[in-house]
Amino acid sequence: MIRLLGSALLALAASAHAQAPEDAAAWRAASRLGYAPTPALMQAIAAHPRGARGWAADEVERAFAASREAAKTPAHLATLQGSIPAAFAEFRAEREALRRVRADSEMRPSPQDLPTRRSALEAASWRLLACSNPELENPLAARLTEFWFNHFNVFAGKGPVRPFLGHYVLHAIRPNVLGRFEDLVLATARHPAMLFYLDQAQSVAEGMTGPFGLARGLNENYARELMELHTLGAEGGYAQGDVRELARILTGWTVDPSAESGFRFVPRLHDQGGKTLLGQTFSADGEREGQQAIALLAGHPATARRVALRLSQWFVADAPPAALVDGLAAEFRSSGGDLRAVLRKLVAAEAFWDERQQLFKTPYEFACSVLAATGQSEPERLAQTLRFLAGAGQPVHGWQTPDGYKTDARTWLAPEALTRRADFALAFSRDAAPPDHYRRFLSPLTRERIAQEPAALQGMLVLASPEFMHK
Repeated sequence: MIRLLGSALLALAASAHAQAPEDAAAWRAASRLGYAPTPALMQAIAAHPRGARGWAADEVERAFAASREAAKTPAHLATLQGSIPAAFAEFRAEREALRRVRADSEMRPSPQDLPTRRSALEAASWRLLACSNPELENPLAARLTEFWFNHFNVFAGKGPVRPFLGHYVLHAIRPNVLGRFEDLVLATARHPAMLFYLDQAQSVAEGMTGPFGLARGLNENYARELMELHTLGAEGGYAQGDVRELARILTGWTVDPSAESGFRFVPRLHDQGGKTLLGQTFSADGEREGQQAIALLAGHPATARRVALRLSQWFVADAPPAALVDGLAAEFRSSGGDLRAVLRKLVAAEAFWDERQQLFKTPYEFACSVLAATGQSEPERLAQTLRFLAGAGQPVHGWQTPDGYKTDARTWLAPEALTRRADFALAFSRDAAPPDHYRRFLSPLTRERIAQEPAALQGMLVLASPEFMHK
C-alpha cells in the first residue's frame, strides 16, 4: 500500500502535460462544469453535435433553468424547505432548552438532540447529494452554488447562523447563481444568516439601542466585508471612511422573526444624516439608501474585475491569463452584471479549453467526485464524507472567516493530504463497481502503474490518480 501511494504521489508531481486524458476537452468540460465525468455525462458530451464545447454552452442554459426552479430535496431532508419563521422558533426553543441544561447539571444533551445542529447537518448533507447526484441537481448549478456560497461565506459555528444555513443555500445563493450579480448581493445582504454572521442585525445609528438589546451603535463588520470581499476587493479604491459611511447607510437593516424573508428595515434605527460613499452622496432615504449603495458597489468596475478574476480562478487556472480576466470583466460591465452572460463567455474562451491551464481539486471537489464516481449516497457514506472533509481542513460550512476557503493548488497539494484522499478513495471503492470507464482517460504511465497492482486496489488507484485529482 505504501508503494502504491508513493507511486500516486510521484505521478501527481509529474508534468501536467503528461497527464492529459485522451479526450481532454470532454474530461475538462465534465470535471470543471460538474464534479466527475460519469458514463452518462461522457455519453451526453460525445453525442452532442458540437462536441464538448457545444455541450458546455448548453450546460450553462440548463444550469440557469435548474436554478430558477425550486431545489429538489429528498424526503429525509424535507425540513430544509422550512420557513424562516419556523427556523427562528426552532432557535428560540433550543436556546431555552440550553438554559435549562445549564441550570440542571444532570442534563447532558448530545449535539444530535439540538434541532439547529440537525438542520445544519441536513444542509451539509444536501450539499453533498447535490454535487454528486445529477438527478437531484444540475452539476453546474451545484458547482456554482459552491462557488458563490464560498464567496458569500457564513459560518455554521456561529450559533445564530446555524438555523438558517439550509435556507441561505437554497433560497439566497442557489436561485441567483446565474442571475444579476446585484440581485445575488442583495439576497445575501437581507438574509438572516448573513445579517447575524457579520453582525449587521445589531448595527444602528450612533446612540441607539439595537434590536433585542444586542448592542448600541454602529457595527462596521458587514460594511467592510461587503466592499473588501463581496464586491470591490481589497484594492478596489475605497478607504476606511467609506466603510463607516456604508455602515451608516445600512443602519436599520435587521432581522424579523415573523417575516417570511426574515428581513426588515427599522426606520427608527437608521442614521438619518447625509452620507458620502465613493464620492456619491446619499440623503435620508431610508431602506432605499442601502439598495442604492449595493447597486453602486455591484456595478463598480473594480467589482467586475474581482468577479471576473475569481470565476477565472475557479474554472480555468490559479493564475488565469490576463486577457481572459479582462474579457470577462468587460462582459460583466456591458451586461449589467449578468452572470449567465459572463459564464457563457468563459466557456467559449480558448483559455477554458487550453490544456496548459491546470486546476487541482479542493478536498470538497475531490469528495464530490468520488461520491459521483461511485454512486454512493447512503447517510452513512455522507457522514463519512463529512468526517473526511473535516479532517482534510475543509468542513462543509465550517470556515470561520468571511473570506471563504482557498481554492488554489498551493493550499491543498501536500503529501499528507494526498494520503487522506487515497484512504478515502479506498473506503469508497471497496463497495462500488470498478470505475473502469475512467481508465481510458488516464495517461499510459498511470495505467501501467495501476495494472501492476492487485485488482482489489486498482479501483482506489483510479480514484487517487493524478488525472482524477485534477479537473
